[in-house]
Amino acid sequence: MTTLPNTEQVWEALARIPDPEIPVINVVEMGIVRDVQIEGPRAIISMTPTFSGCPALHLIREQLEETTRSLGFAEVVVKTILSPPWSTDWITPEAKERLRQYGIAPPKPTAGQEGVLIQLEAALTRCPRCGSFNTSVKNTFGPTLCKAIHVCNDCKEPFESFKTV
Repeated sequence: MTTLPNTEQVWEALARIPDPEIPVINVVEMGIVRDVQIEGPRAIISMTPTFSGCPALHLIREQLEETTRSLGFAEVVVKTILSPPWSTDWITPEAKERLRQYGIAPPKPTAGQEGVLIQLEAALTRCPRCGSFNTSVKNTFGPTLCKAIHVCNDCKEPFESFKTV
């Protein structure tokens, strides 16, 4: 008789799945994976996408299913949970630091920032290269839905910033 992994072991396996759009962090650190439940030979993974229209949603779902199935589960169910909506507050502090090291300004805490103008957010965005707050938004539409393009007015380097949601 084969022993299936416990919940902690499933979480550890899922933490090896990189975010498809930002490979320096994984889907667990991103806060996308919300819950893992084991019911005998069945594993139930609950996930909340960063955006309901996230282009990587299908790929993330497939990777969650494949990874969990590879652990020996006969059935894997991946549930998409849209409420509460995903928040950048769910990204772990370690992942935010790796974003910064990778050259992406990490998101700021959302508490009290609802409705803040993009100009104010730009004023609060620290350059991940030199650390200056003297930055400006060049384009609110970055290479992915979750990022914007900034430039540092001190070191003159362009950089991406993770939008606070």
